[in-house]
Amino acid sequence: MNNLLVAQSGGPTVAINATLVGVLQGVRTSSKVDKVYGAKNGIEGAINDNLLDLNDLIRDTQAMDTLTYTPSSALGSCRYKMKDWKVDEEPYKKIIDTFKKHDIRYFIYIGGNDSMDTVDKLSEYCKIHNYDVYIMGGPKTVDNDLNLTDHCPGFGSAAKYIATTISELERDINVYDIPAVTIVEIMGRNAGWLTAASALARVNGGSGPDLIYLCERAFDYDKFIDDVKAKLAVKPSLIVAISEGIKDSTGAYVSDTMSSGAVDNFGHKYIAGSARALEQMVREKIGCKVRAVELNLMQRSAAHIASETDITESIMLGLKAFNCAVNGETGKMAAIKRLSDAPYHVEFTSVPVGEVANHEKIVPMDWITPEGNDVTEEMMAYLKPLIIGETNLKYENGIPKQCKLY
Repeated sequence: MNNLLVAQSGGPTVAINATLVGVLQGVRTSSKVDKVYGAKNGIEGAINDNLLDLNDLIRDTQAMDTLTYTPSSALGSCRYKMKDWKVDEEPYKKIIDTFKKHDIRYFIYIGGNDSMDTVDKLSEYCKIHNYDVYIMGGPKTVDNDLNLTDHCPGFGSAAKYIATTISELERDINVYDIPAVTIVEIMGRNAGWLTAASALARVNGGSGPDLIYLCERAFDYDKFIDDVKAKLAVKPSLIVAISEGIKDSTGAYVSDTMSSGAVDNFGHKYIAGSARALEQMVREKIGCKVRAVELNLMQRSAAHIASETDITESIMLGLKAFNCAVNGETGKMAAIKRLSDAPYHVEFTSVPVGEVANHEKIVPMDWITPEGNDVTEEMMAYLKPLIIGETNLKYENGIPKQCKLY
């Protein structure tokens, strides 16, 4: 059994395919793997024996390069939460059947928190039942909320998109000399890393967001209105950046007045609508021109403005996960350890996936200003290196060239 299976899961990012490419690079330079398969739609592909032959689909360097800069999950994704094998063993048995059928000895699962939970449960199951399979996690999430890694693949590119968009919005709104507020809603249910990245719009001398509210701090409606009024007193046009998951001191989401109350497969409430709720409030309490902007999916799939640092590190993490697996490590996740901010220097390591799964890394409270409406210089020092560099994106007929595996 010397074949390898790789799969992708969770929300798409700009860099998730770069991590896949890192795995494929490892395969091509190693004598320990004969064949590499890709599971369609995450762990569901392993359960249902729905595999792709990646040796056949990615044949040359050109195809690999195109895949590197293609956004989203080329193998497809899923939102499948595996139960403990003691509660429901059937999916585990089916995965093992797939492994045996295709002589799979190594499995690399690229994804976020729920994917790392799968890596943890499946590796434990294989150990207990003496299945000789080595299972590694490859981190991925624009939310940047995975534990034990300095930052996550996909975050740097999303941060670059957000900073650029805020900078461009600043140019747009400053053409008028009338009081106006633009409220920008940015992804982040419990972790405000992406919203904090809006402050990077200031690095070239722009003012960036005038106010920033992260979901880590309880949101105070009255203070918000006072903050906006104070800013309008000194300049006519404001940008306010908010996390979609901001909530008040009772734990109620600001978006509750706008949401349907529906939940996803994991029981998470759909929370989009915070900006629209605050738009309504500003209009009623202040009476100025106000507009809500929801960045939504664009911030996680904007490959045209990806961070080269993000892409390069994502490839290296895929390669690290591969090397760990073929060298006998299992139940771990490839991770980034930062050694310095300036000059920026990191190393790639592996960490126990059990200490990653079902944990959430949030913004440190001391990286939020005491007033609760901005971020500190420590946050800026952390963020700045992650957006550096532009990708060598290839265009065809005026738009970026992309890879499609099926």
